[in-house]
Amino acid sequence: MNSSYVNMGVGALLATLFVLKSVSLASGFIFHSETPEKPGFAIAAAEEPAAGGDKGAAAKPDTPIAQLMQKADAKVGETIFKKCQACHSGEKGGPNKVGPDLWGIVDRPVAEHEGFAYSAGMKDFSKGGSQKWTYDHLYHFLASPKKFVAGTAMGFAGLPKEEDRANVIAYLRTLADTQVPLPDPNAPAATN
Repeated sequence: MNSSYVNMGVGALLATLFVLKSVSLASGFIFHSETPEKPGFAIAAAEEPAAGGDKGAAAKPDTPIAQLMQKADAKVGETIFKKCQACHSGEKGGPNKVGPDLWGIVDRPVAEHEGFAYSAGMKDFSKGGSQKWTYDHLYHFLASPKKFVAGTAMGFAGLPKEEDRANVIAYLRTLADTQVPLPDPNAPAATN
């Protein structure tokens, strides 16, 4: 084999590597962006307690949604709902996004919004459309979607504060032609 061909091959390889490295460095300088001071939306995933954790500490039971709804603030809920707007619209006749449009969600049949492809887990939970998004269902779903509806495709970790959930539900209640009456705070708590 002729050494001039080997030298040309090695030279071509080195020239190609030089060009690629130069382009990489130049694009790094051109497209460099600073880390933002404050993230847009932080979606915090709640960690499960480790197995064999503190068995003496009992979890505080949730306050019934009927009681929380008496003090819930739809304006505060509207602010919290901004996190949801990345995946849901709340307009009458609004588009489905990653999640379905939430106009009229309170007391709407589960997994029945037209034009949205629901996950198998959500379809199973709906029991053929017989289940509705009651105040209680919304309350527990917003606490931890994946725990409440096994197999749901909703990737949101949930709202751990019960007041936040009640406020969001109060806002969702306003997204309807006719608002569903509030649950009776003196009625016994619903069981799931």
